[in-house]
Amino acid sequence: MIQGRFDGTCRIGNHVWIGPQSYFDARNLVLEDYVGWGPGAKVLGSSHTGHPIDVPIIATELSIKPVVIGYGADIGTNATILPGVHVGAHSMVGAGAVVNLDVPEYAVAAGVPARVIRHRKT
Repeated sequence: MIQGRFDGTCRIGNHVWIGPQSYFDARNLVLEDYVGWGPGAKVLGSSHTGHPIDVPIIATELSIKPVVIGYGADIGTNATILPGVHVGAHSMVGAGAVVNLDVPEYAVAAGVPARVIRHRKT
């Protein structure tokens, strides 16, 4: 499923593989070339500000932050990429991971929240 906006930007590169039951908040999203996107993986590009606090959260403004998945990166099954995250080129995100921080190039990140567990070049 791809959800976007008329004023948003979504770019999906060449040779990208997208698994079934995937979800893309495509308001400000880039998937560079040769990205692998596992079944059920999700990307969120926005969240509600929660302010003012006396208003229902769903009625507060949206904060839209860009998400970039770098060249040749692989996103595991059921992983979740949160707003504002950049997953570096040639990196891997483990199945079920919740990525709330940037992942460096050639890193392997896993867990909830996701943390770098090793580097592919070493």
